[in-house]
Amino acid sequence: MDYLKLFVIPFGGLKPGNHQFSYEIDDLFFEQFEYSEIKHGAINVSIDLEREEKMLVLHFSIEGAVEVNCDRCAVPFSFPVKGLETLIIKFGQDYHEEDDEIQIIPEGENQLDVSPFIYEYIHLALPLKRVHPLNDKDESTCNPLMIKRLKELKPDNSNNSTWDVLKNLNKN
Repeated sequence: MDYLKLFVIPFGGLKPGNHQFSYEIDDLFFEQFEYSEIKHGAINVSIDLEREEKMLVLHFSIEGAVEVNCDRCAVPFSFPVKGLETLIIKFGQDYHEEDDEIQIIPEGENQLDVSPFIYEYIHLALPLKRVHPLNDKDESTCNPLMIKRLKELKPDNSNNSTWDVLKNLNKN
């Protein structure tokens, strides 16, 4: 069985009104996406689907944690993710994306695969820079050996005569 079929919502038989769907996202979910930077995670996703005559409004609630590599020390750590997203599905002639929140699907469609939206929303909940959190003493929890090595490799700009000459040009 294709794992992602679990994320197909058959909205064609739903009556107008609110309908709830919930999913537990784990490692198997991320394995379905070939180039996923996330390999491990445990996330609860709940979707509140408002079925209307000419459109669907989906409210996604995402909460859990994923394993990411630290941008500072390269050691994996668990990063909390939480987010609320809204997706509007309108019916039209063919498939196309009106903007980030509005998708058009053909009028004859009666099901919607929410897996790509869940995947995207989880990634959007991650910050651009991912580093280990600070401990109770406001100290980095990064790998201490890596931090020591980074400090050793940091260039010493205090005695750079090239910059001193350029600074002196401004004084004249």
